[in-house]
Amino acid sequence: MQGLRVEQLSPDLSGVALRDLPVPQPGPGEVLVRVRATSLNYPDLLMTRGEYQFRPEVPFTLGLELAGEVVSAPEGSGFGPGDRVMGGAKTGGMADYAVLSATSLRPIPGGLSFEQAAAMGAAYFTAYTALVEIGRLKPDQWVLIHGASGGVGLAACDLAVELGAKVIAATTRAEKFDKIIGAVPVDAAILNTGRFRDDVAEFTGGALCDIVFDPVGGDVLDESTRCVAFGGQLQVIGFVSGRIPEIAVNIPLIKGFSVIGVRAGEYARRFPERGKAIAAEVDGLASAGRITPHIDRTLPLTRWREAFDAMAAGEIVGKVVLVTGR
Repeated sequence: MQGLRVEQLSPDLSGVALRDLPVPQPGPGEVLVRVRATSLNYPDLLMTRGEYQFRPEVPFTLGLELAGEVVSAPEGSGFGPGDRVMGGAKTGGMADYAVLSATSLRPIPGGLSFEQAAAMGAAYFTAYTALVEIGRLKPDQWVLIHGASGGVGLAACDLAVELGAKVIAATTRAEKFDKIIGAVPVDAAILNTGRFRDDVAEFTGGALCDIVFDPVGGDVLDESTRCVAFGGQLQVIGFVSGRIPEIAVNIPLIKGFSVIGVRAGEYARRFPERGKAIAAEVDGLASAGRITPHIDRTLPLTRWREAFDAMAAGEIVGKVVLVTGR
């Protein structure tokens, strides 16, 4: 089989290559999956540089999430050959075959293609965990979503709109506004650079936002502290900007809001029953056609460099999906 390997950490993908590899062999409790589609996530890019919090020993196969068909599964796992499944692990998805724990897989919701299933899992699970499970989002609340053109940000926009919230989508590039609004009917779009607090206040009639969803960090989070309503939440999702900001604690004290970190995968590991419930809710919404992952482009795995370069350049709106097979 072929797999996308990181053989050396590097800032320019020079240590990454598509290699011929043996098909992995499942161990106890593991399922062998014929991968049909795998999506690119920002942590994949960071792991090629050694800049992600999880640093696997090189060489390793990239790929956090995938969709495909079961080749073999252990008895009692609930899966059998030919089942259409989606799921993920920290590595291994960008290959023709992958081995995953049976507990990290679930059936593909009805009506979704392999490509859509590969694009949905991590993004919508993160969005639901943050906005609904932790944020207790209610209809008509104002939500400011940063990084709205990315996979996680656009999923958060899609989910929040579906749940009846009033959504302000923020991106670093004005030319992405039309694409974001074309994918999700948000209430407003703003540039998340410089001072955007006045824009947020204008859109909300001065009420500011009940939830600020921030996977960007840096200067964006600094300004976001001025955009949270009293009693609201500033949700820390990640630091795509590269700078981990610091908050003077007098700001949330005076303004009466909470700052909370959201690690959706860790949340599911610590509270497995809630993790299963969240996945079931997301899959139900997808089966009903109420949420739809937005795929910016679909490429063969052999064109992996094009996908990574587009992500690094900030060209993507939604997700990039790589399909396997020579």
